[in-house]
Amino acid sequence: MDYTANNYDIVVVGAGHAGIEAGLAGARLGCKTVIFTINLDWVGNIACNPSIGGTSKGHLVREIDALGGEMAKAADKNTLQSRMLNLGKGPAVHSPRAQIDRRAYTADMKHRLETQENLDLIQAEITGISRTEDGLWQLATRLKTLYTARCVILATGTFLAGKVHVGDVSYASGPDGMFPANDLADSLRELGLPMRRFKTGTPCRVNRLSIDTSKTEPQEGDEKVARFSFEKDIPIKNNALCYITYTNERTKEVVKKNLHRSPLYSGLIDGVGPRYCPSFEDKIVRFADKERHQVFIEPCGENTEELYLQGLSSSLPEEVQLEFLRTVPGLENCRVMRIGYAIEYDCVDPLVLKPTLEFQDFPCLFGAGQFNGSSGYEEAAAQGLVAGINAVARIKGREPLILDRASSYIGTLIDDLVTKGCSDPYRMMTSRSEYRLILRQDNADRRLTPEGYRLGLISEERYSAFEEKVRLIEVERKRVAETIIRPSQALNDLLVSRETSPISTGICLEELLRRPQVDYECLAPFDPQRPDISPEVSEQVEIDIKYEGYIKRQQAQIDEMRRLEVKTLSENLDYSLISGLRREAREKLQKIRPANVGQASRISGVSPADITVMLIWLEKEGKNADN
Repeated sequence: MDYTANNYDIVVVGAGHAGIEAGLAGARLGCKTVIFTINLDWVGNIACNPSIGGTSKGHLVREIDALGGEMAKAADKNTLQSRMLNLGKGPAVHSPRAQIDRRAYTADMKHRLETQENLDLIQAEITGISRTEDGLWQLATRLKTLYTARCVILATGTFLAGKVHVGDVSYASGPDGMFPANDLADSLRELGLPMRRFKTGTPCRVNRLSIDTSKTEPQEGDEKVARFSFEKDIPIKNNALCYITYTNERTKEVVKKNLHRSPLYSGLIDGVGPRYCPSFEDKIVRFADKERHQVFIEPCGENTEELYLQGLSSSLPEEVQLEFLRTVPGLENCRVMRIGYAIEYDCVDPLVLKPTLEFQDFPCLFGAGQFNGSSGYEEAAAQGLVAGINAVARIKGREPLILDRASSYIGTLIDDLVTKGCSDPYRMMTSRSEYRLILRQDNADRRLTPEGYRLGLISEERYSAFEEKVRLIEVERKRVAETIIRPSQALNDLLVSRETSPISTGICLEELLRRPQVDYECLAPFDPQRPDISPEVSEQVEIDIKYEGYIKRQQAQIDEMRRLEVKTLSENLDYSLISGLRREAREKLQKIRPANVGQASRISGVSPADITVMLIWLEKEGKNADN
């Protein structure tokens, strides 16, 4: 007999990175919220690479923090090694990355959920979801307990109808040996959600004591710690070593002679894998002329000898994985603790979602994370935060949070998913943003903290500190513009040594800083009036000065984009009424139902000519309404 338990404002299904941010946002914004997870010990599980951040992903984590999310703070607290990637390039692609103690991170996140007011954390498998006659959502557990909710956020990760593959062995499973959510997958299909099949994978884990690190290249963390959170009260460890080694021709030969035994090539796997994170056997096929591939050997935690082999994801049979591993320098005698595998899972077509991450045809039902077709912890957390905020907005009748492409990488990520869709697991990259010079990781707080404060996720204390930082940037920018540096032999020697021209008359400090060869630090001895400001403030001033021209040009592009974004489109607009639209455009617009003309212009199959037709039609309709 079914047992009816509690009613909630928001139910979050899944306690991975998306579910955590969704649940915390819902509870912190005043809604009675619950998170259900199959196993409480796997909250925030880092099932694959034991790291947070990286190229473009570090941008997402800093944006999550700027909005008031939790991932950055938990990552900083549980960091083993900190690095800033791409320092040899411009600031637009600088990205923080950290090796994480995966089990400490999980325990930390679990405790944050347990102590959050308005939030329940319950171990239970959700097996069914349905709509009640009064418009609420009803969820059933494996134990036949029923819960009702005003809003539901699906953050199921790779559990839906999960199936693991190793060689010719396949079995129903979630990640890391967990059991899959098969009944919920069936329930969502019965509900009418457009589901499809994706695939991801993970490499072997080996025992540190069996690795010969003398045959590898040690990789230390940066001397300067790259934090994720803009709150600086968290001490960060940065003392773990990673190692780099390389595969070789022998490794390639082992894989090539066993390709027919890979489920990727034998036909056992139907799901589509990630284009930008292929399995090792897929790399051998796609890059056949490449003599070697880089392998990063990374720690999984401070109190474990388990090491992760980044770059060697595989679903080949166990004995084949062991054979090719032992051709790699440093791994000749490695002892494998966990074998690599591929996992297939169900996810939804994100084209049926609104920019709020609510389903178009299922009111108060939201999707987040890998359920929406993305890959990666950071992409998941970003979507979970937005889904949680918008579930609260739906319940309380507030304006939803819709971040556009010019505001953030989060906005770019969601716009890509709901406007363009994805044919394989979506991964964020800096190249996906056309406004990346403005959307840097270093200025995420300047872009998004006011929004987080408006929403109620940023405290008064933190916002006051942010306002003081902005004030100091403005004061220093003004001082730099007014300060004149006099020529001297020492200054000219410095300029010549840095391959830039000497000066013969006084020059504005701002003009000197525009030169790419010089920076704040090297000019400090010649700037006696320089105040005692933080590196974060001087960094912002210097970047603003050096890239001012480029930023102005990009801002003009943003202004043009937003000119179309403000031309809203009704959710119920019948595109057959707009004469002159091509059939393909009409079909795509009817399916995706863009929120505005800007979003419509980014839909594949909608041409500039179609947008012109729409603009003319909208102008005419506006005039008719005025009459």
